[in-house]
Amino acid sequence: MSYSNVIHRLIAEFPMNQRRYLPTYAVLRSFEAAARHQSFTLAAEELSLSQGAISRQVKELEQTIGTALFRRVGRGVRLTEAGFNFAQSLAQDLENIRQTVSRAIAAGSGHSVLRVSVLPTFGNRWLVPRLEDFTRRNPEVSLSLATRVRPFDLARERFDLAIHFGQEDWPDARMTHLCHETLLAIAAPEFAKRHSITSAAALSEAPLLHLETRPRAWADWFHAAGITDRDVYPGMQFDQFSMIITAARHGLGAGLVPSYLIEEELSGGALVQLDPAVTRTRNSYFIATPEGIDNPAAAAFAHWLSEQVSRAF
Repeated sequence: MSYSNVIHRLIAEFPMNQRRYLPTYAVLRSFEAAARHQSFTLAAEELSLSQGAISRQVKELEQTIGTALFRRVGRGVRLTEAGFNFAQSLAQDLENIRQTVSRAIAAGSGHSVLRVSVLPTFGNRWLVPRLEDFTRRNPEVSLSLATRVRPFDLARERFDLAIHFGQEDWPDARMTHLCHETLLAIAAPEFAKRHSITSAAALSEAPLLHLETRPRAWADWFHAAGITDRDVYPGMQFDQFSMIITAARHGLGAGLVPSYLIEEELSGGALVQLDPAVTRTRNSYFIATPEGIDNPAAAAFAHWLSEQVSRAF
């Protein structure tokens, strides 16, 4: 069933006395595209419509809602506050419709769709390389993965399971502890040789790579290695572990990264562990599922995740 048919069905079931307030799917789609691009021209190109058609449909929506959704800025447009808020909710609603259709198609072919939220680096470097094992063992489950970095409303966004790093603090979710996080000091072999790194003390004088969200990570690691004379270590800063790993591989500095993210680099020799000292962070990885919902596919995936972690950590 197409999006358009879904919308038409919803309209048909809407109370007659309120139906005149419900915009058509075409109008909502045009507004969503214009809001995402903040451009009528780019929305028209995406939807294969004229700019005039987009403008008319946005105007129709503004008349229905009773407020301006865009304002003119020079030769372009920008969302008003009301337009921004509406666009945020509408984008999720249209995504939910897409998920509903996808689940219906999967159910029709005897499959179930499991929608999983993953952390970007964890997903790319640890989870995805292992997914072939899950799909081979669970051929009736079709996976749909999307990246998120903070807790959100699992039920509203139609996610069946999320992998969360932090504390056991996800509202309206059932939390299952997955694993702790252990950080290793690593660098390219050439970097270690160039800076004569044979101990933690020598490493403290070398260029270091820092994660912006963990400003004390290196200080904690050096304390674990017995070096407590200072807490500040200068060096380049990054906002993702994946960037630190790449920077370390190219000899820009020594990185402090979770062991599971560099399995391939360590086994292949692209990176080496610089010292036996390790630190366990205060946060952990958790599996989050919507509270009060029993989902056999999500339970199978959670069990498989725990099994994989027990082998790798």
